[in-house]
Amino acid sequence: MTFPELQRLLDPEVQSMIELHDSDDPAVFAMRFHGYKELPVRAMAEQLACRQKAAKKLPHLSQHNLLYTPLALEQASGERTAEYKASLLSGKRVIDLSGGLGVDSMFLSRVFHEVVYCERDPLLCALFQHNLKQCGISNVQVQNGDSIDLLSMYPDDCFDWIFVDPARRELGRRSIGLEAASPDVVCCHEILLRKADRVCIKASPALEISGLKKLLPSLCSVIVVSVDRECKEVLLLLERSTVQKPVTVTAVCLSSASDAVTEVFGDGVLERSIASSVKEYFYEPDPAIIKAKLSSTLARDAGIEFVNSSVDYLTSNSLIDAFPGRIFRMIECVLYKPKTFRAFLQRHDIRGASIQRRDFPLSVEELRKKYRLLESDKAFLFFTRDNVGRPVAIYALRCFPACGEVPAVQDRSAGPGC
Repeated sequence: MTFPELQRLLDPEVQSMIELHDSDDPAVFAMRFHGYKELPVRAMAEQLACRQKAAKKLPHLSQHNLLYTPLALEQASGERTAEYKASLLSGKRVIDLSGGLGVDSMFLSRVFHEVVYCERDPLLCALFQHNLKQCGISNVQVQNGDSIDLLSMYPDDCFDWIFVDPARRELGRRSIGLEAASPDVVCCHEILLRKADRVCIKASPALEISGLKKLLPSLCSVIVVSVDRECKEVLLLLERSTVQKPVTVTAVCLSSASDAVTEVFGDGVLERSIASSVKEYFYEPDPAIIKAKLSSTLARDAGIEFVNSSVDYLTSNSLIDAFPGRIFRMIECVLYKPKTFRAFLQRHDIRGASIQRRDFPLSVEELRKKYRLLESDKAFLFFTRDNVGRPVAIYALRCFPACGEVPAVQDRSAGPGC
């Protein structure tokens, strides 16, 4: 999008036309109106594509006839995670050094008296001002410029919180480490803690969470957040007075279908209790719990055991309804032997399955090719190792969907259900 295109998109007649065609295929729309010089057809088709993506990512905000750029929408927080972050922060004044589409700023405006939004791209600033008006938000101040330069202009202790989602795409590359992002929160640690007593950093879900205290001395909490069993972000909470205190780790499991929040807390990896065999029920913890290295805490609290010492599969003879993750009923567990495994599949009439492997010599693609297994969500095959390290295959059926998932119709031919 360019500034001239933005100005034309703000025309009420163009807005009405976009709304009228909001369910059209963007490519078909562009072909249909190609040659209409009085319309910004390319930009309108782009908005249609963005609106259709925003309807899923921002189901409530997208109802306000907002404008987007494709990259800003891709990098923006989803509503569920933005809402959760806003529940962690509160006070009179916060500065959002992340800018972008401004989803986090919009949600922060609900819990702060004043929000300062910083963005170095003047086009995004103009677009965000339009979106603020559309949403009826009046307590957000828009600042165009480099975020750290803008922050340095404010007096110390000016804000209750600083929120920053460092850009992880520089020169066309996606980065994971904190030092490679912009702004460099490691380099800027001192100035951040001078301007506010507390800082919230949104980091990549792929960030390695061990050793962060050495990079960020004021780090007090690490929160790994997932939505519908997909790790979305790692939140790093800094507090000026916690330099000498240990870091707490929390896994937060959210659902897009409800307001439910499941949390698992821990302050270190516990010794694993290994089961003598795979028992009646088989459990896979939510990815946020695995990422936060809290599976051993979950196992201890739930009174269940690990299948082996190397992966995060759990098992027990009792059903734990509220388990934060996926629950299966084990049909059979066999030692994996290439020469006899085909007979195992035939005995259970397994022609297709959802395949997962951890600490297993063959990849999913190799297993599918070797045994000609189709994709299916009716049967599940887990390839891993047993309690003494031997490769095993576990055939299981889903007990019931994890929170927020739509139940699948059970395939009775695949074996007994729960």
